Amino acid sequence: MNQKSQQPRGENQDLWRSVDRYVTGLLAPDDEVLTAAVEASDRAGLPAIAVAGNQGKLLYLLALTQGARRVLEIGTLGGYSTIWLARALPADGRLISLEYSGAHAEVARANLARAGLDSVAEVRTGAALETLPKLAAEPGAGPFDLFFIDADKANNARYVEWALRLSRPGSLIIVDNVVRGGAVLAEGGADPAVAGTREMYELVAREPRLEATAVQTVGSKGHDGFLLARVVS
Repeated sequence: MNQKSQQPRGENQDLWRSVDRYVTGLLAPDDEVLTAAVEASDRAGLPAIAVAGNQGKLLYLLALTQGARRVLEIGTLGGYSTIWLARALPADGRLISLEYSGAHAEVARANLARAGLDSVAEVRTGAALETLPKLAAEPGAGPFDLFFIDADKANNARYVEWALRLSRPGSLIIVDNVVRGGAVLAEGGADPAVAGTREMYELVAREPRLEATAVQTVGSKGHDGFLLARVVS
């Protein structure tokens, strides 16, 4: 997980948070494992930028609907989204999550072990653009059925390119934080996260192997959204 978009102020944000609490409380409540993962991340001083509970449930449902057996996550943070995704996998499934920070990776590994998912999910440490070539060189490394990209936004386009290399027809690529409070409209701005997100959109738009859309979201994480792209060939 990386930086979220700027949070709006006032009544809209209060309303969005209240709706998130209502929906999450009914349909995607945190259990003891998820709550412990959040608390461990907080104690370790990790930034509070993991996906919301209802968003984690969405990732879980997308992985189930996809029938995913192999998942690649780029950006682990404390492993909250990793737990949701790993729970959707069969017993012989495999999830690899790439995390830049060694300290964050240790928190995530402990959270996965507490969840009983460390036999399915592993966290690899290092810059993803250095880790991905090594992963691709491993025998049987791919293809992956689902990708969740939620790391440094400046490299979003590069991560999508790697996802394509490690995909198959029918693979699903999900990219988080693609609206950024509307800042994505700012052409030629100085924010590398916005520039990287716009570059990713342009790559996906011209890539004939991808069929994609983006969905805006509002809630406890502010005004943002997901991009969803299916590999068609």
